[in-house]
Amino acid sequence: MELAAHESLPAVRKSRWQAFRIHMAHHKWLYLFLVPGFLYLFIFKYIPMAGIVIAFQDFSLVRGITGSQWVGFDNFDYLFQSRDFYKVLRNSIVLSVYQIVWGFPAPIVLALMLNEVRHMLFKRVSQTVLYLPHFISWVVLAGMVINFLSPSTGPVNAVIKSLGYEPIPFLLKPEYFRTILVSAEVWKGVGWGTIIYLAAMSSIDPTLYESARIDGAGRFRQIRHITLPGIAPTIVVLLILSVGNILDNGFEQVFLLYNPMTYDVADVFETFTYRIGLIDGRLSFAAAVGLFKAVVGFILIVAANRLARLFGKQIW
Repeated sequence: MELAAHESLPAVRKSRWQAFRIHMAHHKWLYLFLVPGFLYLFIFKYIPMAGIVIAFQDFSLVRGITGSQWVGFDNFDYLFQSRDFYKVLRNSIVLSVYQIVWGFPAPIVLALMLNEVRHMLFKRVSQTVLYLPHFISWVVLAGMVINFLSPSTGPVNAVIKSLGYEPIPFLLKPEYFRTILVSAEVWKGVGWGTIIYLAAMSSIDPTLYESARIDGAGRFRQIRHITLPGIAPTIVVLLILSVGNILDNGFEQVFLLYNPMTYDVADVFETFTYRIGLIDGRLSFAAAVGLFKAVVGFILIVAANRLARLFGKQIW
């Protein structure tokens, strides 16, 4: 019995190798298209991981990684003991939560609305108009926001003055900054997210909708029982990625719109690292902040993935 089992192992391995070769030969072009993506990840994401070591050094550009002094967790001690750390952490989390709460459902709702449009020309024109802001640079968009909200020449304050009120310097008011930033981000990204969900909806079997209509289901019931469950895996994946990036607020949009008057609500890890780590030449500190964000993001992704699986088993 044991001898027969040992003799069958090479045959099993051979059959698996043959199946693998057949699979690769059948899908060779698909895997070939993946090569640029894998090269990008390997070169720009994995190779730079070797530089994490400078987070534990007093890094000097002159001495390099091998010659810089090892300081252990001193950079992390400075980060956690900094008087600005908890303010920056709070701002980063609050802005990300606002973005998830308002920005994550927006493309889903918009995609559901566009999916119900039957006039194809109007649908295509609407899609084009909606995703064009995605290609606008944050430099241009920040200039648009500044001009739009300008106390002297902005159309918003023009309306306010026409009503007999004093103009409001919105970008100098901390209570308005988060709303302005999140609104700009949602407007910029909602169209691009809509494309992803429309692509997911296109894979749903049309016969399901036909059967639902025959059974008397209206539009809302079809959306609830067919469309939403059909795109649920896409929603879960994007939600997991959003949760994993909860400490990533982006540098350009905050840096271009904030000012010393709004530091208390606008300063996030990217701008904090730029001022303390890069302008002051503390590259090790900047690396420590990046490593801290990466570890927190990894933990959140793993936790969100497990919660999504549990939620999926109970609901779907």
